[in-house]
Amino acid sequence: MKKFAYCIGLFLVVFYTSAQTTSHSSISKPLVLGVIDELQSKELSEKRTLNIYLPEGYNPKDTLTYPVIYVLDGSIDEDFLHIVGLVHYNSFPWINRVPKSIVVGIANVDRRRDFTTPSSIDSDKKVIPTNGGSARFIAFIEKELQPFVNAKYKTNTSKTIIGQSLAGLLATEILFTKPQLFDKYIIVSPSLWWNNGALLNQSPSILQESFSYPTAVYVGVGKEGLTPTSNHVMEVDANILADKIQQTKSKKVQVYFDYLPNENHATVTHSAVFNAFRILYPDKKQ
Repeated sequence: MKKFAYCIGLFLVVFYTSAQTTSHSSISKPLVLGVIDELQSKELSEKRTLNIYLPEGYNPKDTLTYPVIYVLDGSIDEDFLHIVGLVHYNSFPWINRVPKSIVVGIANVDRRRDFTTPSSIDSDKKVIPTNGGSARFIAFIEKELQPFVNAKYKTNTSKTIIGQSLAGLLATEILFTKPQLFDKYIIVSPSLWWNNGALLNQSPSILQESFSYPTAVYVGVGKEGLTPTSNHVMEVDANILADKIQQTKSKKVQVYFDYLPNENHATVTHSAVFNAFRILYPDKKQ
């Protein structure tokens, strides 16, 4: 009798558990943030993965077009998801700071290769043996990535780039060499120590009075101290960069410097991008 009761009890437990599992699984469905695209790059001689966030209400058949925010370090396990969260939050109707935007996360293959110029410094070469691919990566953005996104999605002319650390170095290089690729630059803790700060010694076109493309630049940095391979200080280099841009004779360039002393190199990105959105998109009620 005890064995019979035990078997009945076991059957009921198994049946109840199975019913629960079946019930739960029947209502489960994917949580979709956007799409994953793949782009075969001739410039880079490799296939690149793009994580694409499409704003709520996006419809390829309607006439609405959207700004595009490009995220370097845009892999799922890097900056893509939390930047999408900031964009989504700031575009809520009751906040209405950032317009509804498409976010393009460029997943990395070899970020150290792609985000650096060739260096003449032995310590740089030791840390990043594959260095020197930034020119090809910028060509990829200009000639392949942006045309692909513009052709496939409902985009307008507003383009933002976000980069931190080595990605901030690349964003700075684009600003200095191909400034019209983007109209908003969010540069966080840029690794300007690379090649002994050679990028800071350039005289880019954005400093000239003749530069007429409206460009807004946010430079943010935490309390980060000395860089690992040189005597450069992250806060100092970021400040020098902002000061350099501030010397522009163009009336079309704006620059904002933001020091975040409670953040370090590992934690600064999220807070800095939130601040950048607040600064680059002023309160419409004011």
